[in-house]
Amino acid sequence: MGKRQVGELEPSELVLSLIIADLASVPMQDYGIPLLTGIVPILALLCVTMILSVLTMKYVGFRAVLCGRPSIVVRNGALDQREMARNRLTVDELLEELRCQGYTDLSVVKYAILETNGKLSVLPYVNQKPPTARDMKVAVQENGLPRVVISDGRLLEHNLKALGHDRPWLERQLVQRGCKGTEEIFLMMVDEQGSVYLARRELE
Repeated sequence: MGKRQVGELEPSELVLSLIIADLASVPMQDYGIPLLTGIVPILALLCVTMILSVLTMKYVGFRAVLCGRPSIVVRNGALDQREMARNRLTVDELLEELRCQGYTDLSVVKYAILETNGKLSVLPYVNQKPPTARDMKVAVQENGLPRVVISDGRLLEHNLKALGHDRPWLERQLVQRGCKGTEEIFLMMVDEQGSVYLARRELE
């Protein structure tokens, strides 16, 4: 199904997962049923799933039929009651989702879109968005992606090399922070600019 489906199951994918689990449990519980009897329908379902995944990628119309379309439930600060009723979304559920994303006033919401995976995407008016460094014309430096260098006392040398550092550099960083060795460190992260986050291991 791909990595995306691990956290975003469509209704058809959820049903498929339940069916596969049910098919797998029957031959595992009944020793009189050959294991192949359960494997064959599971493989058939997986093949169907792969075919449907390819079709949804290539054909937009088929994707809309199988997965549905996003619904705009708030437009220009006004509730679309027909869309809410069609998706069986109550006012309490909508307000709860808005509060979870930090919005308590509907008038500041330009659009609220109920996605096909059930999540609510909220787009506020432009004047309600926090200013960015670009808006304020401030030059900022990119820190890059932090990498874990020490995890629970274990040195991850491949991450250290990927950052362009070596063991002497690491030892200097530990000495500067009063650490004698990696075994004293619970977590150490370093970004591409050399900024270090360090958490000591608590005494057991």
